[in-house]
This record gives sequence, structure tokens and C-alpha cells, in this order.
Amino acid sequence: MRETQRIADQLRRAFDGDAWSGPSLHTTLAGITAAQAAAHPLPGVHSIGELVRHLTTWAGTVAWRVEQRQSTPLTQEDWPAFAAAPDESAWQQARQELQSAHQRLVAAAEALPDDALEARVLQEDGAEVSLYVVLHGSAQHYLYHAGQIALLRKFL
Repeated sequence: MRETQRIADQLRRAFDGDAWSGPSLHTTLAGITAAQAAAHPLPGVHSIGELVRHLTTWAGTVAWRVEQRQSTPLTQEDWPAFAAAPDESAWQQARQELQSAHQRLVAAAEALPDDALEARVLQEDGAEVSLYVVLHGSAQHYLYHAGQIALLRKFL
């Protein structure tokens, strides 16, 4: 098995598979309503909906960087707003956009030849990192925010 296939497997596990660390992002989001997604149970903390929109931005950005093997500035806002009073269809659309961005990221990872994993891209802070690090970081990013979502659920 190629290394990029192994990385794609880790992305899948973190997003909607059997993550070693605990529930996947998809599992953590299961059963959350639009009202819960928009709620701010803790002052100054992002809502679940905002976290989903943020994850969508980054899955899409990383997918583009992997596909092009180069840096690109964010094409969307880092923390897009989520409606204060969304209906269920808006919430489901946000979840579908995240699913689509994730699928694009996995496809980009699988299409990448192993020898391209050392290609460097520029981060927002000016540091250069390899695509290897960016792809693993994406799986870590999913699980980091899944943990935040799990905590927010407890406050709802």
C-alpha cells in the first residue's frame, strides 16, 4: 500500500471511520439539530455550526494545495459565520458541504504520488511545511474540533 493511501485512510478514520482516539467527527456530529449547531453555550466560544464551516474551509484549502502542489491563500473566511437561527435544511447543507470538502481532500490525497509528499507549501504564518505534514495535520484538525464539538454537546 502506498503512503498516500495510508494517509487517506487516516483522513477517513478521523472523519467518519473507526478513529483510534475515539468517536470520529461524523459520529460526534450525529443527531445535532440546527438550533444546537447555532447555539453558543459558552461565551466567546465558537458554535458547532461555526466549527463545521471552519472545517469545510480548511478541508477545501488543503485539497487545493495538494491538488496543485502549491500554496494558496484561503479562498474563504477562516471562520465563516453560521446563521444565528438556521433551519434544518441550512444545517444539513453545511454538513453536506463539509462531507464534499472531505471527499475532495481524500481523493486529492489518494491521487498524490508518494514522492510528492515532500513538496513544500507555505502556511498562513509564513512557515513552509511538507504536504505530508499538511495531510496528517488535516486528520488531526478533524479530531481536535471533534473534541471541541463533543464538549459543546455536553453544555447543550
